[in-house]
Amino acid sequence: MSEIILEAKNIKKHFPIRKGLLLREVGSVKAVDDVSLVVRKGETLGLVGESGCGKSTLGRTLIRLYEPTAGEIDFAGKNFLKLRGEQLRLQRKNIQMIFQDPYASLDPRMTVGQIVRQPMDIHKVGTLKEREQRVIELIELVGLRKGHVNRYPHEFSGGQRQRISIARAIALNPELVICDEPVSALDVSIQAQILNLLKDLQQKLALTYVFISHDLSVIEHVCDRVAVMYLGKIVEVATREELFANPKHPYTQALIAAIPRVGHGKKKIKKSLGGEVPSPINPPSGCAFHPRCPHKMDICASKTPVLEGSGSSHKKACWLTEPATVE
Repeated sequence: MSEIILEAKNIKKHFPIRKGLLLREVGSVKAVDDVSLVVRKGETLGLVGESGCGKSTLGRTLIRLYEPTAGEIDFAGKNFLKLRGEQLRLQRKNIQMIFQDPYASLDPRMTVGQIVRQPMDIHKVGTLKEREQRVIELIELVGLRKGHVNRYPHEFSGGQRQRISIARAIALNPELVICDEPVSALDVSIQAQILNLLKDLQQKLALTYVFISHDLSVIEHVCDRVAVMYLGKIVEVATREELFANPKHPYTQALIAAIPRVGHGKKKIKKSLGGEVPSPINPPSGCAFHPRCPHKMDICASKTPVLEGSGSSHKKACWLTEPATVE
């Protein structure tokens, strides 16, 4: 089994709600609520769930764009949350992020060359000439042309802009890249090209990915292991093969049943989930999924299930002792 490159323990990220003239805190949005996970070197860990489940917040917390409310993060054997100043700056070279919207994540006043070179400028990597040569190498590595370095982001399509974002993310040879829905803003015809590029770069550069997406068909295509999130908590973790062949949590079963399949015609889901996703301001007691679960029991409303399983590779947070199918 590969070594663990990142381990998050009991991570919470709550955003305060303030009201009144004195802006007193009257509550909080529990965006991420007690999440633990491990990422192993060289793998792609998928993080999937409905919009608003907290997966993007978790990704930004792992890289410390958001400081966690509670919990621990160990990265490359060090306590990532205790790093400050120069130590934090040096470690940030090894963990980078690709954002969802290539239109918003690139500075429109900078050329492509300046955008890709910026991380190297900040970390003072090599001489200016070496950085400029590295920029050309990166631009060509992600499938763009040398002549593109002096152009501005508005001159490119969405897919090309995302290639620029990828080039910037790998400029410092990071060990771990957080991919926050990197293809959801792109045309379907372009998505496969970007996914294949990410897989090629992973092989060439020995990268490790945390791949965030709401699209299970994308997760099935690119990920080695998958963590399913619901309302700020992880409800199931398994290898890709195991998760899609034998989903154990009712929420995962419903997500997989909803994936459109070519050749299935108008075959409908046996039973879709009812109700709406509860508010993270006031989540349900016990298991957060129980108001929508077709198999809920009395214990589900009163006691929160722990993420566990008989083996280390497949875990679920559910009081059902045997997996039940959504019918």
